[in-house]
Amino acid sequence: MASGSARATRLRVRSRIRFSGGSSPQPLAQNLPLSLVTPLEEGRISLAEIAGGHRYDLRRKSSPVSSSSESSNFCTPTPPKRTRRSKSSNCVPLSEVAGGYYLQNELPDEVLLKIFSYLLEFDLSNVAQTSKRLNTVANDNELWKRLYQSVYEYDFPLISEEGCSFKFVQPRSGEGENLWKKSFKMLYRALHVRASYAAEYDSHPQRYIGRNVKYFDSVNAAYFYAVDTNAENPMILIHSGTYSRKYLVFDAPVTLIGAGPGNVSDHVIIERQSESTVTFCEGAKDAYLGYVTLKFSPSIGSSVPHHKHYALEITNNCSPTIDHCVIRSSSVVGAAVCVSGAGADPHIRRCDISDCENVGLYITDYAQGTYEDCEISRNALAGVWVKNHANPIMRGNHIHHGRDVGIFTFDNGIGYFENNEIHDNRIAGFEVKAGANPTVIKCHIHHGQTGGIYVHENGRGQFLENKIHSNNFAGIWVTSNSDPTIRKNEIFNGHQGGVYIFGEGRGLIEFNDIYGNALAGIQIRTNSNPIVRHNKIHHGQHGGIYVHEKGQGLIEENEVYSNTLAGVWITTGSSPILRKNRIHSGKQVGVYFYDNGHGTLEDNDIFNHLYSGVQIRTGSNPVIRRNKIWGGQNGGILVYNGGLGMIEHNEIFDNAMAGVWIKTDSNPKLKHNKIHDGRDGGVCIFNGGRGILELNDIFRNTQAGVLISNQSNPTLRNNRIFDGQAAGIEITNNATATLEGNKIFNNKFGGLCLASGVNPILKGNKMYNNLNMVEKVVSNGQCLYKISSYTSFPMHDFYRCQTCNTTDRNAICINCIKTCHAGHQVEFIRHDRFFCDCGAGTLNNSCQLQGEPTQDTDTLYDSAAPMESHTLMVN
Repeated sequence: MASGSARATRLRVRSRIRFSGGSSPQPLAQNLPLSLVTPLEEGRISLAEIAGGHRYDLRRKSSPVSSSSESSNFCTPTPPKRTRRSKSSNCVPLSEVAGGYYLQNELPDEVLLKIFSYLLEFDLSNVAQTSKRLNTVANDNELWKRLYQSVYEYDFPLISEEGCSFKFVQPRSGEGENLWKKSFKMLYRALHVRASYAAEYDSHPQRYIGRNVKYFDSVNAAYFYAVDTNAENPMILIHSGTYSRKYLVFDAPVTLIGAGPGNVSDHVIIERQSESTVTFCEGAKDAYLGYVTLKFSPSIGSSVPHHKHYALEITNNCSPTIDHCVIRSSSVVGAAVCVSGAGADPHIRRCDISDCENVGLYITDYAQGTYEDCEISRNALAGVWVKNHANPIMRGNHIHHGRDVGIFTFDNGIGYFENNEIHDNRIAGFEVKAGANPTVIKCHIHHGQTGGIYVHENGRGQFLENKIHSNNFAGIWVTSNSDPTIRKNEIFNGHQGGVYIFGEGRGLIEFNDIYGNALAGIQIRTNSNPIVRHNKIHHGQHGGIYVHEKGQGLIEENEVYSNTLAGVWITTGSSPILRKNRIHSGKQVGVYFYDNGHGTLEDNDIFNHLYSGVQIRTGSNPVIRRNKIWGGQNGGILVYNGGLGMIEHNEIFDNAMAGVWIKTDSNPKLKHNKIHDGRDGGVCIFNGGRGILELNDIFRNTQAGVLISNQSNPTLRNNRIFDGQAAGIEITNNATATLEGNKIFNNKFGGLCLASGVNPILKGNKMYNNLNMVEKVVSNGQCLYKISSYTSFPMHDFYRCQTCNTTDRNAICINCIKTCHAGHQVEFIRHDRFFCDCGAGTLNNSCQLQGEPTQDTDTLYDSAAPMESHTLMVN
């Protein structure tokens, strides 16, 4: 800083400067660079303003007489218009005054900042208009930050966003705009509620001269002042403290904002023990309440009923914005927030409604509103209630760890719920009851202590594109005549099932991805009748779809695959319709009918299962129509243990074992099927199996086209059995049959092969162009093993060699008896199906007619038995 003598010299020089009308500036000013004499905004200012008219005079004052005489010779410019200087003008630029030059160019910034720190907001703004340099210094962030925090207490500038919204913005170094000043200007006309501050402000008028701020001791006092003075868009800043004397009712478009350091809502608390803490009613259309804590804390011994008292109440025909508030209620009845009545349409966002001893948010009686980005947690009852035609919009909320349900819509409640995070609630994440019809979109509902979504008692709703997973019970429950739409959801990793429909539930369940659940992906029971279509149901730890206890439903165009148990179970009087589904790659059965399971299975593609593609047992009687059942690692269709069914117009091919198995007193009807290219037989009927086979095409199978064994007695009528790699029809082991009007041709081991003692009923059958490979091999002196394998063997006479100690399970062909066992004691057993153990190399003597021995030690008289399902039944 300059020395005292130098400063005195400058002041003496400055005091001798005088102007006369039309005179030119003194040489000191004439010698200044042109760039430094250019004012910022108003151009030139009068010396009267410099010498005597400004509160902070930068010059030594002249005597009163001299000042008055001189000031009369100055003309004042007309702001904000810039005046043109003429030779006759008495106005001079500030920069042409010696003191002005020093102030603008030489006085250090640190000194200016120190001086300006004593100025209030209006003086600081006026100084900023005098020159570019002073404008820069006067807009210093630290200056305005100190000034701002002394008035508003905030740690960061509070900025108004588009619409009725305020947020704190952290200034960044190097930014052009001074956010502290911007916020100061925006909030300046606000009324301040600051207890005991009005007296201090009024008792020091000189300290706050030029500042026009009004302070009040209570919120009601500030509000009534704003209403009485008809203030336009009044704003009230509520400073740090606890306000609990009177309940607050607002019926005008007032803006109320908490004002304090740090987390503002922690410092500004409005609390009541009786009546609702804050109420907005008709007239408060564009009101705003932000950054405060609202508490309703009735005394424990109070006898006043509080079921209609709330921390925040919003009534008919008003639409306030509630923003960044913390809302608490310790009342064991009612709710923390209640929005009720037609026209109630608030915007509640970024609020914390938690730890309440009742419902968090209660919306009822035709109320609407938008509720966004709120934290709703750890409430004793539901996080949200929507009731009686209320229709809110809820987006981006976090609803969790409630001691009841997360969101509960009931009694015709509606609502639109999007992108909410709902988890770890004690009951369902989302419950719909009694005619409620919400729309739930893209929500994340998980880790519920019971289910994810529960729709019951005539509930409806649209559940679209949600993620529902890891709930302890089913991801979605639908019951008691409810009829929701469940569409495009991802339902996975549930500790029980995916979707559970029971108690006459309905619903449209489509385009969902359901996987990895501990029980069935979809379970339908007790007269329920949903539509299930276009879903992917896969990789379940249990079955895919389970229909039981008289369940129904239309199940179409789904892909059901890679489930641990059956792809679809149908049991206990159930009768669904399965149409156009792809059911494949299961670890057990594709579709399993048991214990009087019925229904229609048509136009499905069923393939690549470890067990049979379709199993029917124990009184089940489905219609199996126009399906493709193929590529199984076992049989195609297995009907056993008294199973029935109409099996018609199916294509059954490329299965590892028989295309159709009928056994153990089962009696199905097979009609118009194509059973072909099996890696075993076409149709195998044994162990007392019956059935009617009519108008089927059975062709190109590795084993017999039809094998009938073990006391079985089917009827075959008007079938075509052809191009088989073995016999057309074989009947063995005391079985019989009725064969009428069949065409049997081009089979390799003959048309009809009958074991000893078999006498079927034959009527009008045609057998032609069949080969007799057995007789050809016998006539050539070859072992019959040449044309057999482990599972394929011809029908012929077979013997046993007592000399070689063969067992009841061994058989020897006629040529081996003549050659390999010549001179041995042998016996004829019967004419039947077998392969030669001598040729197989399983006897002590080496076969002289055959090549390499095999490891098989038992002659197989029947096709390999199919795998039966022992699926675990879990309700």
